[in-house]
Amino acid sequence: MAAEELDIEEPSCLHMVSAFLAMEPPDVVISFAREYGGGSVTENVQSCIWHRCISEADLKWQGPYLKRFLKKFIHEIESSGGLVMDELYEEYASYMSSLQDHDARDSRVLKTISFLFPDVSSGSISYPRSKLEVRLQCSVNMLEGDTGLLNEWYWWNYDFQQVGSGVGLVGICLSYVKASKVILTDGDFSTLANMKVNLELNHLITGNHKLDNLIDSNMVNCVCLPWESASEEDLRRFAPDIILGADVIYDPSCLPHLVRVLAILLKHHPSRAEGNKLDTSQGNETSNVSRDDLLRHPSAKGPIAYIASVIRNIDTFNYFLKLAEEANLIVTDLTEKVQVSNFLPYLRSYQRCSIRIFRIQL
Repeated sequence: MAAEELDIEEPSCLHMVSAFLAMEPPDVVISFAREYGGGSVTENVQSCIWHRCISEADLKWQGPYLKRFLKKFIHEIESSGGLVMDELYEEYASYMSSLQDHDARDSRVLKTISFLFPDVSSGSISYPRSKLEVRLQCSVNMLEGDTGLLNEWYWWNYDFQQVGSGVGLVGICLSYVKASKVILTDGDFSTLANMKVNLELNHLITGNHKLDNLIDSNMVNCVCLPWESASEEDLRRFAPDIILGADVIYDPSCLPHLVRVLAILLKHHPSRAEGNKLDTSQGNETSNVSRDDLLRHPSAKGPIAYIASVIRNIDTFNYFLKLAEEANLIVTDLTEKVQVSNFLPYLRSYQRCSIRIFRIQL
């Protein structure tokens, strides 16, 4: 896993290819194809889709998506009076005969998420300087919450623990920015197994530990942590500087356990981070507050938690706030207080504005 320097190319082309690899809905990819073609899906656009996307796709993981995409893509070209490449017809015909229709919502897929880093130093935010590609085995709609935690903060000198780590996307990105220690936790063994597969897909050294094992800081550690049964002694062993959570405020029955876990993890411990400073030399000058202010509140003397979440049910969210208050946790909504860079401009299948970022501290 390493950032790849990019040649300057049309953003709509890069967005089109990135959207395809991320398995965005076919209509999203086609909209980028129109932009790239100046309003229509030209032969050059078809050739780009064929060579950079379809011909390199993995039928095992992407077959049903390819079948749906090609059906709509061919219809788009034909309905506008264009000529369809023979290769596209032949590929679609082969999928028609070899793939059975099924409900893709329940299937597992292999997505490639491309983080596009703009060339801020040259003043160009339209053309990316480089990109980081992360491969993930997941369900079709698994990544909505994780994207809210991915931003431009430079956290290389902190120890991190994520609660409810899902597919491991946040952990992979933390490893890329050289976080001091990364501990990914989840209470489900099958989720942990899939997470470890994703870490290995991205060439990361992984550890699979129990709570009573020493944790090696030279690898990304996957730890089984059932919120409802973890003891205070178990939780104190982690001693993170920063606790992260992505889309974990959704099940009312789990919230008391989540709040208890957060309250224990947030209790003060001798933190290396208190004596360190973030590298803000590449800071986003349009932010309303500095990264230092955002990451570490001036009055904070211990760990801090950040949770990115979509508020689907206001009653559930209010229940979380009530439990947090009872546990003497301070919850601050940071969503409107800082401008977060958009490294995923091609992801249109979720409402970015619906994701809220909260800071939680004692």
